[in-house]
Amino acid sequence: MKCPHCLDSFFETIDRSYLGTDSVGSWWVEKTQCPSCKKLIVHLMVYIGGSNANKIMVLPRGMARPPLPPEVPEKYAEDYKEASLVLSDSPKASAALSRRCLQHLLRDEFNVKPGTLADEIQQVIDGGKLPTYLIEAIDGVRNIGNFAAHPLKSQSTGEIIDVEPGEAEWNLDVLEGLFDFFFVQTEKLKLRRDALNKKLVDAGIKPMK
Repeated sequence: MKCPHCLDSFFETIDRSYLGTDSVGSWWVEKTQCPSCKKLIVHLMVYIGGSNANKIMVLPRGMARPPLPPEVPEKYAEDYKEASLVLSDSPKASAALSRRCLQHLLRDEFNVKPGTLADEIQQVIDGGKLPTYLIEAIDGVRNIGNFAAHPLKSQSTGEIIDVEPGEAEWNLDVLEGLFDFFFVQTEKLKLRRDALNKKLVDAGIKPMK
């Protein structure tokens, strides 16, 4: 399994304990420990009239994702972090937060004409300013979310609406890619350019504009 704390993969040894039975079903707790970060991973399980169990991770509260680089502005990072935190408890809420974050990003960084999220995504695709891999990724937000069948998703960004399997996770992946493109790589290029200009000035050569 992949550790939800540190994201390292390991072969888990599960310790399962019976808690009791009530009107809902038979309750159990599962725990394992990551050998890398030494932190506990705990799931609460309930069997309701059969062998299939509902399983909820209670420790940690959510699946870890790679920390955002410091270059990402807080106005985007806040929604992203909250969407990550609630992912395991409520994919619907996570998707709502990530869709809202994506719409703010498109409006602020691309200056798209305000409309539905689906329309704004199309404006970005038509603009041709993103590399192919990001165009495919952002178009996947519509495809996985099935906006055509569920137009309310693009019309009421930020609302708690049913999500398709994998949609909430994909939205977060797309945001990570856009953050890297807009903020991280831009800052790295600026630092390299500044370093090169310093060398040019030191050599008596006119710096790049």
